Amino acid sequence: MGINIFGIRHHGPGSARSLRQALEALRPDCILVEGPPDAADALLLLAHRQMKPPVALLIYPPDQPQRAVFYPFAVFSPEWQALGYGLARKIAVRFMDLPQFHRLAVEGDSESQISDPESQDSHPESQISDPESRIHDDPIGQLAAAAGYSDGERWWEHMVEHRRDGADLFAAILEAMAALRESALPADQPVEQGGASPEIRREAQREAQREAQREAWMRKTIRVAAQEGFKRIAVVCGAWHAPALTVDAGNTPSAKDDEELLKGLPKVKTQATWTPWTYGRLSYSSGYGAGVESPGWYHHLWTSRDSVPIRWMTRVARLLREEDLDVSSAHVIEAVRLAETLAALRDRPLPGLSELNEATQSVFCFGNDLPLRLIHEKLIVGETLGAVPEETPLAPLQQDLAREQKRLRLPAEALERAYDLDLRKPNDLDRSRLLHRLSLLSVRWGETQRAGGKGTFHEIWRLRWQPELVVALIEAGVWGNTIYEAATAFARDAADRARELPALTNLLDQSLLADLPGAVSHVTARLQAEAAVASDVAHLMDALPPLANVQRYGNVRGTDAAMVGEVVAGLVARVCIGLPGACASLNDEAAAAMFDRVVSVNAAIGLMQNEEHLTSWRGAMTRLADQRGLHGLVAGRCCRLLVDAGAFAADEAARRLGLALSTANEPAQAAAWIEGFLKGSGLLLLHDETLWRTLDEWLTALPSDGFTALAPLLRRTFSTFTSPERRQIGERARRGMAGVSRAAIGAQPRAEDFDHARAEDVLPLIARLLGLNESQ
Repeated sequence: MGINIFGIRHHGPGSARSLRQALEALRPDCILVEGPPDAADALLLLAHRQMKPPVALLIYPPDQPQRAVFYPFAVFSPEWQALGYGLARKIAVRFMDLPQFHRLAVEGDSESQISDPESQDSHPESQISDPESRIHDDPIGQLAAAAGYSDGERWWEHMVEHRRDGADLFAAILEAMAALRESALPADQPVEQGGASPEIRREAQREAQREAQREAWMRKTIRVAAQEGFKRIAVVCGAWHAPALTVDAGNTPSAKDDEELLKGLPKVKTQATWTPWTYGRLSYSSGYGAGVESPGWYHHLWTSRDSVPIRWMTRVARLLREEDLDVSSAHVIEAVRLAETLAALRDRPLPGLSELNEATQSVFCFGNDLPLRLIHEKLIVGETLGAVPEETPLAPLQQDLAREQKRLRLPAEALERAYDLDLRKPNDLDRSRLLHRLSLLSVRWGETQRAGGKGTFHEIWRLRWQPELVVALIEAGVWGNTIYEAATAFARDAADRARELPALTNLLDQSLLADLPGAVSHVTARLQAEAAVASDVAHLMDALPPLANVQRYGNVRGTDAAMVGEVVAGLVARVCIGLPGACASLNDEAAAAMFDRVVSVNAAIGLMQNEEHLTSWRGAMTRLADQRGLHGLVAGRCCRLLVDAGAFAADEAARRLGLALSTANEPAQAAAWIEGFLKGSGLLLLHDETLWRTLDEWLTALPSDGFTALAPLLRRTFSTFTSPERRQIGERARRGMAGVSRAAIGAQPRAEDFDHARAEDVLPLIARLLGLNESQ
C-alpha cells in the first residue's frame, strides 16, 4: 500500500501540469481530492462531453438556498485535472473534505458567515496559504519575503506555476509546508491577540477548531480507502494541509483522536448540482472570487505549451488592434525582448505577468496605463462562461428558464449585451415578459435603458449573466415550478403584504409589464381596497404615475388595462379635491416634495390623454395658483404648467408674475415663485417680452442687500436652464435690447428733446436717396 500526498495550489496551472505528470507516473487506483463529499452523485457529470469549465459545484440546504456554497473549477485547476484523469480511466474518485452537511450545520449553530456567498470562505481554500493566515502571519508570504519577492502570490507563481518539469515538486512542497506548520501556532493553542476583543479571540478559536475537523475528516477518508484495499492512493489537497494528511507518520493524530474530534457534529440536508461559472468570478475583485488574480493569464499558461511570452504579446497586440490602437509586429518583438530582459535582471527563468505588463505599458501604451485596464478586463481576467450538460440536475425554475432561453434565442452570456426589443414582434414581446418576470423575482439578469425617440413599443435591455443568479432562481423556487407561476404567486403575496398605495401601484405596473393576469386582478382588487380608505394626498399622488404606465403599456403589450380605469378615476378625483388642503402651510422642504409630485402627476395625467381627467386636474391647478398663502414654488409651477397647457395666456402669466413680484410679497416668496415658474426651462422668458420686462423691473428695483440675499435662489433657478438658454439670456441682457430697460420700452420721446437743426441737415441726403427734388 502507498499513500502519495500531492500538495497543490488551487487553480494553479503549474500545479495542474505537474500533478498530471505525477499521476501518469504513479498510475493510482484511487484518487482522493479535497472537496465536498456531498457532491458524490454529481461527480460523474464532470466527464460529460458537454461539461465545459469554468464551472462550479453548488451545494445548498433546500430550505435555505441563500446559504449556497460554490466550489469553482477551471480547466487549469489541479482538482479538475485529477478528477478528469480518474474518471476517464474508471479509477475510484472521491471527495474527502469535511462535508457541507456538517459545515453548514456547525456554521448555522455558531452564526458564522463562512457559508455566506459573499464570504471568501464560501470558496474552500481560495487562498494560497493556510486559512489560519487570517489569524497568524502569512507563512508563504514569509517564504516569499525571504526569497526577495513582494508577496506570496508572485513567489508561488514563479517557483511553481511556471515549472514545466514536475519532478520532485510535491516532495519539496511537502517538506516546505511541514517546516512552516512547525513554526506556525498549533491549532489547539489559544491565539494571543493582544488587545483583540473577546469576540475576535473566540472567532479565532472557532476557526482553528474547524480546520482541525476538516483535516481529521480527510485523514479518516484516507484510512477508509486504505482499509478497502487500494494499493496506490493519490491524495490531492491544498499545499498547507499536505503534512497533516500523512496518516502513517507519528506526528499526526491517531484514528481514535480524529473520531473523538468529529463526534457529535450536527447535520443538515444538502443538495448538489453543477452551474456555469466565469473567469471574472474567479478573480479577487469579485465577492464570489476564488483567489485567482489573473484567471485569463493562467488559462494562457495552461494552453500555451511553448513561447508563452510571444503568444501572450501577440494576443495583447490583437486586442489593441481591435480597439483601433496602433500596434505593429515590431512593437511585439520589442515588448517581448523588454519582458525577457526584465526577467533576467530579476533573476527569474521566464517573464511573469508583472514583466509582461510593464513591457506592454512601455512599448504598446507609451507609458499610459489606460489601455492596461482593457487588457486586464479582456485578457488577464477574461469573461469566459462555462457550460454544464443538459442532464445536470437543476431546480424546476432553472429548467424552465433554460427552456425559455432556448425558445426565445436569449442565451446566457458573461459579456454584457444590449437587446433592442420591438414589442410589436411576438418574440421580442415574449423576451420582455420573461425579463420583467425575472426582475419581479429579484433575478437581475438585465436592466432596462431609456429608449429615447423610439416610442413606447421599444425597450432596450442590457443583459449580463452572473453565476450567483442561480442562487436567486433557487430561492425563488418556493413560489412555483415555472417562472410564470412563481412570478404570479410572488406578486399576489407582495400585494397582500403591501399597505401603501405607491407600493401597490408599482407592483401593478410590474405585473402588467410581466403579463401576469392572475396577479393583475389580485393587485387591482387590493389597490381599490386601499384607495377607498386612503386619506394621504401625497400617497395618492405617488400612486398615479405607475398607473399611467399601466394604461400606456396596455395596448402595446396586448394586455387589458381597462380594469384599472376605475382606480385611476377615483385617484384623480380625490387628488383634485384634496390637493389645495394638502398644499397649505408648506415649509421649503415640503414644498420641494410637493413640487415634484405636481410635476409627476401632471405628466401622468397628460400621458393618459383623458379629457375628463385633464379638465379636473387643470381646475385643481388653477385653484392652487389662486390660493392665498401658497408657497411660491408650488404656485409658480402651477402657473407655468397652465401656461404650457394653453389654459393661461402669456398676458395672464405676466399679470400673475407681476402680482407675485409686487412689493406686498416678501422677496424670498417672490424668488420661490420665479423658481417654480421658470425651473427647468427659460424659453418662455426669452420669447415673451412682457415677462422679461416684469422680471427685469423687479430685479432692478431690489435694494442691494435684498439682491445679495436672493442671488443664490436665482442662480439655482437659472442653473436648471440648458446651456444655450443661459447663453441667449446673457447675450440679450448684455446687448440691452428692447425689454431690458424701462427707458427702451414703453417710454415716449419728449418734444423738448427733439433737435430740429440736426434733422434738417439729414433731409437733403434722404431726398437724394428717394429720388426727390429738394423743393419737393
